[in-house]
Amino acid sequence: MNWKNTFAPLRVKPTDALPDLMLTHLDNWGAITAVGADKKSYLQGQVTCDVVSLQSQQSTFGAHCDAKGKVWSVFRLFHHHDGYAMFQPVSAIEAELRELKKYAIFSKIELTHSQDVALGVMGNGADAYINSLSNSEGDVRAIEGGTAVRISAQRWLLLLNEDHAAQLVSQSEAVKADATLWTRFDIEEAIPVIERSEQSEHIPQAVNVQALGGISFSKGCYTGQETVARAKYRGINKRAMYIVRGDVNEPLSTDEAQQMERSVGDNWRSAGHLMAHYTFSDNSAIGLIVLPNNLEAGTELRLTAQPNTRWVIEALPYSLDDE
Repeated sequence: MNWKNTFAPLRVKPTDALPDLMLTHLDNWGAITAVGADKKSYLQGQVTCDVVSLQSQQSTFGAHCDAKGKVWSVFRLFHHHDGYAMFQPVSAIEAELRELKKYAIFSKIELTHSQDVALGVMGNGADAYINSLSNSEGDVRAIEGGTAVRISAQRWLLLLNEDHAAQLVSQSEAVKADATLWTRFDIEEAIPVIERSEQSEHIPQAVNVQALGGISFSKGCYTGQETVARAKYRGINKRAMYIVRGDVNEPLSTDEAQQMERSVGDNWRSAGHLMAHYTFSDNSAIGLIVLPNNLEAGTELRLTAQPNTRWVIEALPYSLDDE
């Protein structure tokens, strides 16, 4: 059996306990790799995070913007082999790589769409499993075939060549769940997921990059910096990304955008679309959406295609301050 066909949906309710160790193939995720003598200085002048200060055992969020400060990509940056990897949704990579390469001809750097395989390790047993693959410590570890990166308390990313990924999956006794479970964790942890449809739509603060430590306000210039700085110091940003939860009549499709509306008195107005969503087995669902950051507490939302549903905004797991 092809190892890529061993992952199945794990249908659970919000309150169900999850298995201690789960493994998934993140087939909708990938990475851009950067190698070469100028990799550090080039990326430092392109992205919002501080590449120069990033230690080998650390990862950081970051964003790459256009000249107007709109986001091409939100990524997790870490050391990988002899360079850097920028982990992000596959659908964003084509445009992001094109934009990131614009000035690379003047520097000693090679930027490529990595062919490495992304696997996700989840559950209470994730740390112990990673320790079995590596004798080192830290949130980023070199392992056989690639790199292991801590995402959160119960989640690790593995970026591996395909041979080692196949071997690891075939030998693992973990529950093999499909990648929708990874999306659930991203939503619950309020991690922005910038797919192709979201590119060049938001400034970094509108998708909470500052709250995740992905913007350095003390580093040198980078593309879009003026807009990002004005959003902090002049308060021009009026939007933020929120977790929303509600009911559904049927599981939400990933093949089309899920539009939402918000209540305004007795009426409903467009609220945008879910940038990510996950449906539980009890016909409830969660999602991420960018909304005005001054909405009244208790504002109701609904799915445009399912107008009898009701959704609410939930508390974020972090502060939106960037201090």
